[in-house]
Amino acid sequence: MSKRLDYAKVSPEGYKAFGGVYAYIQKCGLPKELVDLIYLRISQINGCAYCIDMHSRDLLKQGLAVEKLVLVPVWHESGDVFSARERAALAWAETVTNVASTAIPDADYAAATAEFSEKELADLTYAIGLMNAFNRLGVGFRMAPAAAGKA
Repeated sequence: MSKRLDYAKVSPEGYKAFGGVYAYIQKCGLPKELVDLIYLRISQINGCAYCIDMHSRDLLKQGLAVEKLVLVPVWHESGDVFSARERAALAWAETVTNVASTAIPDADYAAATAEFSEKELADLTYAIGLMNAFNRLGVGFRMAPAAAGKA
């Protein structure tokens, strides 16, 4: 697999605009680990190796236990490994990411609003949309994960 183009280099203004959303999410009040967990789960759903690698590394640097990291794809079956708030965020991330097949049912929205304020849910959804966009850039332009350079 070879990289197709460097989207940040050929379209710096577009990249800068995405960076503005990313910067907002970093300071919006949602915990960084929670945001990185949903970034990782979305990237797993979308099959973006570059982002899976990056967000796994970010979570490990933040001190997330390896045992929890490896259970992200199966969080539904992981019992109390994930908090109620993390489970709500992961569920919301999955239903929004898979909007074409889920249509985001009212029950999913109700579950999310039980854990998050309106602002938090809006910010969480911005983060979900941003990661889905970055995944499409990463997969579309064949961004290589950092681990590939070490292989």
